[in-house]
Amino acid sequence: MQDRTGDTSQTTSKRKADHLEIALHRNLQVEHVTTGLERYRFIHQAIPEIDLAGVDLSTTFLNKRLLAPLMISSMVGGIDEAGRINRNLAQAAQMLGLAMGVGSLRCAIDDPEMATTYRVRDVAPDILLCANLGAIQLNYGYGIEECQRAVDMIRADALILHLNPLQEALQPEGNTSFSGLLEKIERICRALAVPVVVKEIGFGISEQVANQLANVGGAAIDVAGAGGTSWSEVERHRVKNETGNNIASSFSAWGIPTAQSLLMARQGAPDLPLIASGGIRSGLDVAKAIALGADIAGIATPLLKAAHTSAGKVIDYLNELIEGLRISMFCCGAATIEELKATPLMSNEDGA
Repeated sequence: MQDRTGDTSQTTSKRKADHLEIALHRNLQVEHVTTGLERYRFIHQAIPEIDLAGVDLSTTFLNKRLLAPLMISSMVGGIDEAGRINRNLAQAAQMLGLAMGVGSLRCAIDDPEMATTYRVRDVAPDILLCANLGAIQLNYGYGIEECQRAVDMIRADALILHLNPLQEALQPEGNTSFSGLLEKIERICRALAVPVVVKEIGFGISEQVANQLANVGGAAIDVAGAGGTSWSEVERHRVKNETGNNIASSFSAWGIPTAQSLLMARQGAPDLPLIASGGIRSGLDVAKAIALGADIAGIATPLLKAAHTSAGKVIDYLNELIEGLRISMFCCGAATIEELKATPLMSNEDGA
């Protein structure tokens, strides 16, 4: 079967299989690129005046109650192995009361037999579940119908449209016609009954883009900043020639660090919910991200590796993050997520 971009469904599935193999077995976090979160510290409160057991991590995001401000970020789908991984992730999200996104549903739109690799509602009936498509597909034949099909296919509560211009530019088979895309995103935001979240994939959202997305009806933004998995590195591992390898390598430090992107996005879209993702690796990272302007935080690669083993490994990792977040809040005297949002941070420039 051939999709409207000229790719065959087999080509798309092969690309997804390559991405999964690389993500599981290669180090894709560039050593000299950080999230910027390490530049910030909380002001320790030796008398926090709250009880650790009374710290409340719950929050509401896109009209769904979460037991902790965490989202399992969109990762996989469209290949057989992805079905098991998504179900392990979903079981963990259901048990812990968290949000979850699935990988791009493009495979399943073009080949409905792949839909089973994304469906998780039977093991996660209550979670905030987000469908996902590449926004660029709106310039290659996709529209309201395909977006609605993606939502209906997995009984999702929201749709994520992801932005990935650098990744597409580095792919030999990439889709790079980004002209006029904002207008098409607006059409989807206005037409769908479910909220539309727009996210980057690891290079950050600028103030200008955040403002544009707020103006066209985006319901939330996932900044997905630099400092975590580098998709230029993923594509570097896929190329088979020296020229392509050299070009991809030159972009290893590209992107807006997650902390800076959060500040930019909050400035550009002061009223929109924000997801902080891109290199979030600890509960303290989550706490800092929320204090910098995020509403919740998203985690991907560490959970992918855990889910490749079992749902139990995913739960263990997430519980570690949750406990780290709880202790962070306790030690700065924030009893709720709303109080954490108002908690000041010191930066290294302050002499911390």
